[in-house]
Amino acid sequence: MAIYLDFEEPLKELEEQIEQTKEIGASTEIDMTDKIKELEHVLKDKTKEVFSNLTPWQRVQLSRHPDRPYTLAYINAVSNGTFQELHGDRSVKDDKAMVGGFGLVDGETVMFIGQQKGINTKMRQYRNFGMPNPEGYRKALRLMKLAEKFNKPIVTFIDTPGAFPGLEAEERGQGEAIARNIYEMMRLKVPVICIIIGEGASGGALGIGVGDKVVMLENTWYSVISPESCSSILWRSWDFKEKAADALKLTSTDMKKNGLVDEVLKEPINGAHRDHEEMFSEVKKYIKKTVKELETIDPNKRIDDRIEKFCKMGVWE
Repeated sequence: MAIYLDFEEPLKELEEQIEQTKEIGASTEIDMTDKIKELEHVLKDKTKEVFSNLTPWQRVQLSRHPDRPYTLAYINAVSNGTFQELHGDRSVKDDKAMVGGFGLVDGETVMFIGQQKGINTKMRQYRNFGMPNPEGYRKALRLMKLAEKFNKPIVTFIDTPGAFPGLEAEERGQGEAIARNIYEMMRLKVPVICIIIGEGASGGALGIGVGDKVVMLENTWYSVISPESCSSILWRSWDFKEKAADALKLTSTDMKKNGLVDEVLKEPINGAHRDHEEMFSEVKKYIKKTVKELETIDPNKRIDDRIEKFCKMGVWE
């Protein structure tokens, strides 16, 4: 059963009306075709109206929508089921919040890495709600080095509320693991594409977020802190999360305008959570096109361009 956010309620009502009209037509044998077409037209217009006037907080809500596809859904769709998952950091254990492995994109081998949140309560606990431990980032780095060894491009899918903040994670070197990944990703000799598909929070996102191209889906966010945490620090309450979301400039539009991401991928008119297939198709198209472009560039120039891009961030002239 589809889940609707508060601002999607008008769409829910119209969809229910369409279903009821279809049922009436089927049970009474009255031709309801014109009425259904009229309601579908109204629904399309209302969808455009709702989704073209979203506030930053509403985009944050959409990025967390439970019906939204997660990392493994994108990987399996883009690789047509050829994905071969690889496990473990060869030191502590296999972090279930971070997934990765090789897959084929129309015959071309790609290393996929990303945070996986889990699709129900049990799986979310198993995946630690998409919050990796240090071994998750070390596993990601091991896989990146493996891709570099075999000269294969890397695609990362970012969707995390942040790196796991527990005591045991800090004891095993959470900060060092993320910092090491940032340092090593800067110098990878193969093309690296980073795609934010949901939440891009803090160092948890940055640990797999350094690439030649960093792109966001339309209804995602990317920030040093979540609106709720920002609100609790500044106002000692979560009640100002909408105000915080606006002030943080965390939407894809703001990020593109400030030069922090390279591109924004348009979502279906009613959001990625309502039309998975169209979103998968858009992401696959972008990956194929961009990998082809990046492979024509000399590896040393790619590294120089990557370093220059990140060094320019936050510098005002």
